Amino acid sequence: MINTQTHIRVARPSRDLEAAERFYVGGLGLDVVWRSTEHVPGEHDLLMVGPAGGGWHFELTLDPDDPVEPSPTVDDLFVVYLGEAPDEELVRRLVECGGTRVPSHNPYWDEYGVTVEDPDGYRLVLCSRTWG
Repeated sequence: MINTQTHIRVARPSRDLEAAERFYVGGLGLDVVWRSTEHVPGEHDLLMVGPAGGGWHFELTLDPDDPVEPSPTVDDLFVVYLGEAPDEELVRRLVECGGTRVPSHNPYWDEYGVTVEDPDGYRLVLCSRTWG
């Protein structure tokens, strides 16, 4: 049964796991939950990031032998509800760690937050609103 205790993993391809780690760990402040980058033939390299002990994480994958090109759209969003205006230091750190601050496709997110593209082109929204 799916409920509030159900764990979630979001998986998507990356063209550069080191760049993704800089953005999500060095920039956003998530933790490395798991890393497997030994390049074992027939297996994907993996980087899992999320809050330590949290109920969710991102799994970023790279198959060095048969890479999948990320194909994000302007509406592929990872929204973090901060409950306050995004800290400009956090936004600066995300940009320094490989992100690009962009206007949102949906003006709602510009009104209530800041949108930053990660190195693969997926969008992170730092939202000033609370969940619910």
